[in-house]
Amino acid sequence: MRKAAIIGMGVISSTHLAAIQANPRITLAAVCDIDESKRSAAPLGVPFYTDFRTMILETRPDVVHICLPHCLHVPVSMEAAELGVHVFCEKPMAMNTRQAEEFAAFEAAHPDIHMGICLQNRFNDSVEMLKGLIDSGEYGAVLGVRGTVPWYREKEYYEQSPWRGKWESAGGGCMINQAVHTLDLMYLLGGEIRKLKAVTAQLLDYGIEVEDTVAAALTYENGARGMFLATIANYDNESVQLSLRLEKASFVIMNNTLYRIGPDGSGELLCQDGKLPGSKFYYGSSHKKLIDLFYQALEDGSQDYLHVSQALMSIRLIDAIQESGRTGKTVFI
Repeated sequence: MRKAAIIGMGVISSTHLAAIQANPRITLAAVCDIDESKRSAAPLGVPFYTDFRTMILETRPDVVHICLPHCLHVPVSMEAAELGVHVFCEKPMAMNTRQAEEFAAFEAAHPDIHMGICLQNRFNDSVEMLKGLIDSGEYGAVLGVRGTVPWYREKEYYEQSPWRGKWESAGGGCMINQAVHTLDLMYLLGGEIRKLKAVTAQLLDYGIEVEDTVAAALTYENGARGMFLATIANYDNESVQLSLRLEKASFVIMNNTLYRIGPDGSGELLCQDGKLPGSKFYYGSSHKKLIDLFYQALEDGSQDYLHVSQALMSIRLIDAIQESGRTGKTVFI
């Protein structure tokens, strides 16, 4: 039986909590938040702390789940690891490339501590199947990739958690907070990216510092073209869509379903993901799968979870898009 603890009892913590409670090999030892009002979010009988260091020293969990504002992901992860605790950190892995590289170097210097990053959509059934089809070579090389994130966030989203709209605490806007998963998959499925040119904008009059909308044209190492579009200025939270054209076939993932697209535009259903119940179905349902894999790695030494070093490119891409958006120039990765 492994002991888990959660640091940060905000919105995403409930997803981690559900995955922990559903795994019979994990027990929740404690939760922590500096906000005393979050005490009610702790399950009955689970100790609540306001200082994560005290929590770790008194309850000695095997793993801490980092569910904090972005600016705290790296420093708290590192401090927990220095206390001898394995770390499972929510996305994004870091605020910027410099910090991400420091985190990756820290991981390499602490081989006895497992450090996982929660880019869970890599483990969706649809993504794993499509990656397998691409890697098989059956359909030839990737020629084009398009990722679209048409979501909506109301102004209250930022007012309730002001850290989200600030460079200093969030590190960015719709990319680092919502669309980082899609950028990560565009890299995972399409391969190395050589350069990009982007536009970033604020279409909503929310008074935030960070972008709410972005468009980027990507060029892959093999010459394939990519298009990335993300916004929280949509009228609703619609399905993320990933489209890939290979030499011999086209595929699309939308509404958590993988289709092979025929010459007439019709879609052949290949695979369907599980969905989260409720209004946030569009998040995907692979948190539990990735969390289970991480805990399994503690038992058998497997490496199937997502390591810090493997998440690094998602932050490099965000920084490159931000730079291009500021300068109007092509940025080489």
